[in-house]
Amino acid sequence: MRFSVLASGSTGNSIYVENDNHAFIVDAGLSGKKMEQLFTKIDRNMKQLSGILVTHEHSDHIKGIGVLARKYNVPVYANAKTWQAMDGLVGDIPLEQRFEFEMETVKHFGSLAIESFAVSHDAADPMFYSFHENGRKLVVITDTGYVSDRMKGIIRGADSFVFESNHDVNMLQMGRYPWSIKRRILSDVGHVSNEDAAIAMSEVVFEKPTNIYLAHLSKDNNMKELARMSVTQTLQSCGIIAGEYVHLVDTDAEEPTKLVMV
Repeated sequence: MRFSVLASGSTGNSIYVENDNHAFIVDAGLSGKKMEQLFTKIDRNMKQLSGILVTHEHSDHIKGIGVLARKYNVPVYANAKTWQAMDGLVGDIPLEQRFEFEMETVKHFGSLAIESFAVSHDAADPMFYSFHENGRKLVVITDTGYVSDRMKGIIRGADSFVFESNHDVNMLQMGRYPWSIKRRILSDVGHVSNEDAAIAMSEVVFEKPTNIYLAHLSKDNNMKELARMSVTQTLQSCGIIAGEYVHLVDTDAEEPTKLVMV
């Protein structure tokens, strides 16, 4: 398996995952034109896509789905409630390109197994994905207000994580957002903070080389350097030294990460 975090942040999200025979994106929360540009930067072609995996219906995750599906004849996978919630938001997608991927199930594409799992977020039926091939495991988990024991059991032991580190609590509390939005972000159906993300990370990593991509950083309530420092310090308090077997990797809202092996 190989993957790239094409874009991650409050303005748009998409992750590319491939093996030798299949290629998928998890979400397409940017314009079709921007998605094409990001694909060019990792030297890949949209025509090679096997499918788009949808996590939930928020615009920063589905903005480009309809355009890409129609232009490149790409299959789109989402659970039934998310399909209903996307109605009217992504335009017409032909029935032959609409596929259901239900919660807590596994789909096989040759040697690549993709597992869906529920998260806690204020969407119709939000879920994320774990990718498995030849004993290697990639987990994508963002847009969740907390990481439950059930989630931890599903994601534990991955070789690479794309893990939400959304906000710094102090920045959020002191920032310009109205209290209603602050309360939503801090709630169990909002987003995890840097510290809470790190505590969850400490409970799911094994003592083996593990890359953790810090993802979905808030544009207004976080910074790369702050997220990395907070996660590093919290991991250390949990007995894990970043840089030994756990390596933290930045993501960006505009630039893709390098296409790397899991």
